[in-house]
Amino acid sequence: MSQKLMIVMGGLSPDEQSRVREAAAGWDVRFGKVKELDSQLFREAEVVVGWSPAIVTDGLLPESKLRWVQSWSAGVDKLPLAKLEARGIMLTDASGVHPPQVSETALAMMLGFTRQIHTAVRNQGQRLWNPKGHFGEIHHKTIGIIGAGEIGSELARLARAFGMKTLGVRRSGRPADGFDEMHDMSGLNDVLAASDFVVNILPLTEETFGLFNAAAFAQMKPSAFFVNIGRGPSVVTGDLVQALQNGIIAGAGLDVTEPEPLPEDHPLWALDNVILTPHTAGQTDRYSERVTELFIHNLAAYLKDGRPSKNLVDYHAKY
Repeated sequence: MSQKLMIVMGGLSPDEQSRVREAAAGWDVRFGKVKELDSQLFREAEVVVGWSPAIVTDGLLPESKLRWVQSWSAGVDKLPLAKLEARGIMLTDASGVHPPQVSETALAMMLGFTRQIHTAVRNQGQRLWNPKGHFGEIHHKTIGIIGAGEIGSELARLARAFGMKTLGVRRSGRPADGFDEMHDMSGLNDVLAASDFVVNILPLTEETFGLFNAAAFAQMKPSAFFVNIGRGPSVVTGDLVQALQNGIIAGAGLDVTEPEPLPEDHPLWALDNVILTPHTAGQTDRYSERVTELFIHNLAAYLKDGRPSKNLVDYHAKY
C-alpha cells in the first residue's frame, strides 16, 4: 500500500519539520516553497499546508486526492471557496496565531497617535526638534473593537491594563472575555459614537464589505481614531479620506488598505493624521511555530476522525 502524500509549504524550521514528520508517521511528507514543488504533486496530495496556484490547476481535478487544506493565513476571502466546497475539500484557517502581534500593532498605533510618536518620527527624518503637538493618553478612554474574536479578546485584555472601557461588536453578540459590553451588528453605531478608538478586526464578507463608510465615520467623535487591522475592502477608502481631511475623525492607523498596495499618488500617504503599515500586523518571528502547533493539533484529529477539530471554515459564512 503506497504512502499518503502531504505537502507542507511556509518555510518551517528543521525542528518544526521534524515535529510534523513525527505527527504524520507513515506519510510521505514533502516540504518546500511554492516554486520548488512540482504541480503534479498536488494531484496526489491528500493534505496541503499553505496555498499554491497548483491547488486550483491540479488539486481540484476530479481525480485528485486532496481532502484538506490548512491555510497559512487567517483570512481566506481570496481563496476559491466555492470551488473548494464543490469538491468537498475541508479548509482550516490560521485563526489563533495572530492575537499577540496584531493586538500589539493596534496598541502601537493608538499610542503613536496619543503620544505623537508618528509626528516625532516624521520630524526626526527632517532633523526637526519640535515639542509642540496635542498629547493625550489612552488611559481610561473607551475602545470599540469591531470583530470580537480571538484577536479582539486579546486586544481588550491588553486595553484593560490601561484602564480602558472595552466595547465589542460581533455578529452573534455573545459575551467574550475582556469586554465590558458586547453588541451584535445592530449596536455598531452606538459603539462608534461612544468610542475614543475604533478598531476594525472584521473578516471580509458580503456583510462587512464597505461597512465603514461616510455614514459610519459620521457616527464617531471628531476626537476619535480609527484603526484598521482587519481587511481593506471593509472600508470605503474615499469616505475615509474625506473624514480625515475634514476633521470628521482625528486620525487613522491602517495596516490594510483598499487598494493594496497603496498607489504612490494616493492621498492617504500625504495626510499627517495617518499611520500606514504595509499589511505587516500579522508578521512575527513566531508565526511558523504557531501555525505548526495548530496544524499538528488538527492533524491528530484528522488522523483519528477524518476531520480537523479547529478553525474549520464555514463556506457559507466565508470564515
